[in-house]
Amino acid sequence: MNVGRVQVVWFKRDLRVSDHPPLAEAALRGPVVPLYLFEPSLLRSPEWDASHSRYIAESLSELDASLRRRGSALVTLRREAVEALEDLWRRTRFEGLWSHEETGNDLTYRRDRAAAAWCRDRGVRWREFRQDGVVRRLRSRDGWAARWNDRMSTAPVAAPSRLVSVVGIESEGILGPEALGLGPSGKPDAQRGGEAEARRTLETFLEVRGVDYRRAMSSPVDGWDSCSRLSPHLAWGCISMRTVSQAADQRLERIRWDPAAGIEVDRRWSDSLRSFQSRLRWHCHFMQKLEDEPRIEFANFVRAYDGLREEHTESEEGRRRLAAWSAGRTGFPMVDACMRCVQATGWLNFRMRAMLVSVASHLLWLHWRPTAVFLARHFLDFEPGIHFSQFQMQSGTTGINAVRIYSPAKQALDQDPQGIFIRRWVPELAGVPDAYLARPESMPEAIQARVGCRIGRDYPEPVVEFTRAYREARERLAVIRRAAGTRVEARRVLLRHGSRKGRGDAAVHREIGDRGLDVASDRPDEVGSSRQLDLGL
Repeated sequence: MNVGRVQVVWFKRDLRVSDHPPLAEAALRGPVVPLYLFEPSLLRSPEWDASHSRYIAESLSELDASLRRRGSALVTLRREAVEALEDLWRRTRFEGLWSHEETGNDLTYRRDRAAAAWCRDRGVRWREFRQDGVVRRLRSRDGWAARWNDRMSTAPVAAPSRLVSVVGIESEGILGPEALGLGPSGKPDAQRGGEAEARRTLETFLEVRGVDYRRAMSSPVDGWDSCSRLSPHLAWGCISMRTVSQAADQRLERIRWDPAAGIEVDRRWSDSLRSFQSRLRWHCHFMQKLEDEPRIEFANFVRAYDGLREEHTESEEGRRRLAAWSAGRTGFPMVDACMRCVQATGWLNFRMRAMLVSVASHLLWLHWRPTAVFLARHFLDFEPGIHFSQFQMQSGTTGINAVRIYSPAKQALDQDPQGIFIRRWVPELAGVPDAYLARPESMPEAIQARVGCRIGRDYPEPVVEFTRAYREARERLAVIRRAAGTRVEARRVLLRHGSRKGRGDAAVHREIGDRGLDVASDRPDEVGSSRQLDLGL
């Protein structure tokens, strides 16, 4: 067995060899053990799904092949991190541990703290690199955008051409969901994993599919192809944010010069690419919030909202509503179609994600935490930093964002006027005429009988009456929003987490004074946030 100066590269949410500084740096210093851990605590967590494990297994298979071509196979172990590191250290006395920083959930946060303590005890130097625009131990949001630009503009790191292996270490192999005891994935149409698939997805988006991105990203029909579909690949690190950002920059630059070369360019490309670039920045902006304040995975940004929905969520009626929402049986066709789509595919475009959360939080009056955990399990692109920040934003507990209360009927009419999406995912409504598809409960009984869809039997009545639920939600939120204590807390949130957009702290202070932070919507179904839940690009 090789000993002395052995380096361990710990792969987590960075399942690639390209633009992987930890791998490249470790390869310069000695024999490398590429390591991936199937951690039992993560596999048991309520946010984990068999579809995540399937995607990871596909990615690990390609990663292992890439590493083997360079001379060192991937080592996988089904153990908790500290236990696995201790075992490897006893075998190899490895000198360095290399990885990317991770803005994960509480489990991975505590895991990393334990691993850091173990490294100190054993005299192992752990060097971490950032693979996105998040800044660890950030003191102020001032200058954050400039830092993001600096990171994204540096050259990607080339994959090492050769790795020196460490022989004699047994690996447990590539374990899919069945081997891990999770059963088969229930999402046969979910995206596939791997670096090659991530790069193919990027290329087809920038060259073909993304031309109408700016308009089509709001539609669950058109967005299926027009959105980038890169969010799972970014979440699991099959491609780096820097690679995506620079490719978008290069494509935008090319279309600027193509007309001069006699190449015709569709005018939609420029606006679509700029919209995409802005969303890459927002991706990291939301992750920064969890990095700076890990408690928001569990607690409201503004604690004045504590107790707002908890009692109702835990009541019998609350549990009934949560069950209906989770099963796609709310009686709101657009909501039910979106929920069933997510559970079958692991993906949904950003506006429909926001609608799902808004309906759960405002119309059904459910606390964001159980709904966030449920959708974390079903989003293939679950990214904790974005996920929990966005759930709070959509549920109105940040104190600094406009409250968006979506009308499911209006979203159906605006985003699926021909009922293509609804009829696909809610087949019991297939025969319902277009005029009634957004609100099938308004369909006369004679038509219900004729089309074979009895409301209350074949498809449920709405779990709440929209107008009344909307009015009650607004009134309840307004009472808390206008309280002096809420404004004080909101000031703290804005100073710590608000986007500066070129403004400094002084400008943010002035804005708070000018606007009083009274930013709630005064009418139903506002346009909705343009920021994506888990960057459902």
